[in-house]
Amino acid sequence: MSVTIKDIAKSAGVSYSTVSKALLNSPLVKDDTKRKIVAIAQELGYQPNAAARSLVSKKSNTIGVVWPNVERDVHAALITKINKRLEEHNYTTLMSINNISDAVNTFNRFQVDAILVFDGDGKTDYFSSTVPVVVYGLAKHENPYPVVDVNRKFAIKNAVHYLNRMGHNKITYIGDLPSDPFQVEKVIGFKQALHECQIENHPNSLISVGGMDQYDGYMATKKLLETEKPTAIICGSHDLSKGVLRAVSENNLKVPDDISIISYDNLPHKESEGGNKPISIVGVPLDKITDKLTEILIDLVNKKEVEDSIMLSPELNITNSCKPINIDKKLSL
Repeated sequence: MSVTIKDIAKSAGVSYSTVSKALLNSPLVKDDTKRKIVAIAQELGYQPNAAARSLVSKKSNTIGVVWPNVERDVHAALITKINKRLEEHNYTTLMSINNISDAVNTFNRFQVDAILVFDGDGKTDYFSSTVPVVVYGLAKHENPYPVVDVNRKFAIKNAVHYLNRMGHNKITYIGDLPSDPFQVEKVIGFKQALHECQIENHPNSLISVGGMDQYDGYMATKKLLETEKPTAIICGSHDLSKGVLRAVSENNLKVPDDISIISYDNLPHKESEGGNKPISIVGVPLDKITDKLTEILIDLVNKKEVEDSIMLSPELNITNSCKPINIDKKLSL
């Protein structure tokens, strides 16, 4: 037989209502009493009836997350952080990797309190929801829901400008994927930065990839190094950069002595992934993205007004994977 609130109340010597309030972390119950009740509930193996609780509170304390995939490192790291942050607010995360429309419909039937949609193609006009929705996607697209975006274009421009100040004028960007609107933004930023820095395009300034995974970065870099060696490479994703590093190493080149590298996605590399050189990174820190998404979700659940569109600013974190060249030019700036 399952443990009930009555069992906890009897064991703790308090009323049913006190137990109910304590388990909901109500400020109306003293902390000592609350701790005692929670400890007894855990000892007895109490499991709250979520359905019954939601009927009373009109809240399920669950957030639905529509996720494109968990294969890329940055996706896995971000969903882990979001789940942890929502737990701190006493919310349970339900995740779906189904297509957006089906996932949103399912979450509506489950009556979650809000839905976080990770939009993979920049369009969200093909689903509707009766519960609040937050989209992590492209802010420039028309959207009926609040959107949180990151300035990918500025991130890559920032990386190019930094490398140019270090004397680099033969820079390659690996990550051109025309079918992905998120990657298109980065390519636009790269081209604009080359123009602003008055850097002439070389034959391999822009390298196309078949995807954003480690293997794609490896194959693109391997092909690149068969023809020429740029002084610096900017990688379009954390996963791509791991493949880039492998190809560079196999060609007996060293970072940063032979090639400087900056990776998009503000996800620090483990030293084992980059030899003994932690890689410079550019992008919005995952904690910053997590904080903003969680904040908006909680505000929507509590029926507060939120901005329609929020653009997060990237940060450039330079390590010893970048090295200046043409020292005389650098010192004269």
